[in-house]
Amino acid sequence: MGERGLWSAIWRIVAIMVISGWLLGCTSHSDPHTLTFWTIGREGEAITQLLPEFERENPNIHVVLQQLPLSAAHQKLLTAFAGDSTPDMTQLGNTWLPEFVALGALEPLQTRVANDKLIQSKDYFPSVWATNVYDGALYGVPWYIDTRLLFYRSDLLRAAGFDTPPRDWNEWRHMLAALSHPAHGQYGILLPTNEYDQLTSLALQQPDPLLRDGGRYGNFESAGFKRALRFYVETFRLHQAPPITNVEAGNPWVEFGRGVYAFYFSGPWNISEFRKRLPASAEGTWATAPLPGPDGEGAALAGGSSLVIFRKSAHKDAAWTLIQFLSRPDVQGRFYELLGDMPPRRSSWNQGSLLNDPKAHAFRQQLERVKPTPPVPEWEQIVNEMQLVAAQAVAGNITVDQAAAEIDRRADRILEKRRWMLDHTHTTTSAPP
Repeated sequence: MGERGLWSAIWRIVAIMVISGWLLGCTSHSDPHTLTFWTIGREGEAITQLLPEFERENPNIHVVLQQLPLSAAHQKLLTAFAGDSTPDMTQLGNTWLPEFVALGALEPLQTRVANDKLIQSKDYFPSVWATNVYDGALYGVPWYIDTRLLFYRSDLLRAAGFDTPPRDWNEWRHMLAALSHPAHGQYGILLPTNEYDQLTSLALQQPDPLLRDGGRYGNFESAGFKRALRFYVETFRLHQAPPITNVEAGNPWVEFGRGVYAFYFSGPWNISEFRKRLPASAEGTWATAPLPGPDGEGAALAGGSSLVIFRKSAHKDAAWTLIQFLSRPDVQGRFYELLGDMPPRRSSWNQGSLLNDPKAHAFRQQLERVKPTPPVPEWEQIVNEMQLVAAQAVAGNITVDQAAAEIDRRADRILEKRRWMLDHTHTTTSAPP
């Protein structure tokens, strides 16, 4: 081959390479980013109805959704982290978030929020936003709120001479006494002894924290917690609540409709459940009310889920785009319509049924007075032990003082590793070079 032929061949090869590179570049640009998103429980079913709109608005992002059952979600997430196979993003309960922050699994989001016009922290209920902040850094954006308040039979209260729901514990006790007729199978309230949310809510209303010394020890022998535990236990001892579990309670919606219970201590999803399970003619017989506190308006549990991005995600910008979409007030309004999960943004409450449904108004009031649980990874273990011991007190096997001491003992044992790690870190960082 002559020199001219050689150069001609070289130029043909170069041209092919340039065109191929251009075509590959175009293909890479037009192919959507595949974003993996794990959801937990029924939220996964609802979000499938929202994703088509997101993908229409963002044709360069394709979301692959995996729904985890609640019973297996925690272990699945830990296994994925240990195996270096985490998704791009996930829904994470705010009681689980501290654990994954401690593992270093999550991407800090403060910088993104600081530069974002859509997600504004001041629009969120403060205590709910606070559940996502650790050591001054933001790791999640609240997706929905789960709190507890009172569903009550307004007709039964009126018949007993009460025109308003209780405003403090003293009024509540009087109402429970007037509405309880255990000989006829009627009780003031249902408090399943294997559910910890009710006692936790009463305890959060106290000035004393549930853990002390930076989360190193339990604080259940404090005057505040014992006051909450005493009120809780006395409700059973006065026969104002039956000492049964939620399994033994059967169908609480039907029993509430029959007047077996005048109060039901539960969460927002039950607005739609009561409407589905009770006849339409019963709509005017029940209502919702914020929790009464010991001496006035009471706090409640700041539960719920947040949206987080894993630190090792290769598609963090795409994940943030989806978080922005799911944080829009109009989308949060539709999410509520689908599931009854309540939005964490005040602006999301200014539309649709959230604005016009009187049954939702009490939740809106309560959300201004919610409090987070202690931000330690071990909290779920502690609160489960708390409820096991509280059930012994309800059964009359131990006193309130003995129960408080036993909960502290169990909490301190669970927190032993945390104390060692915190003390070791402090010693290491403060030691001279």
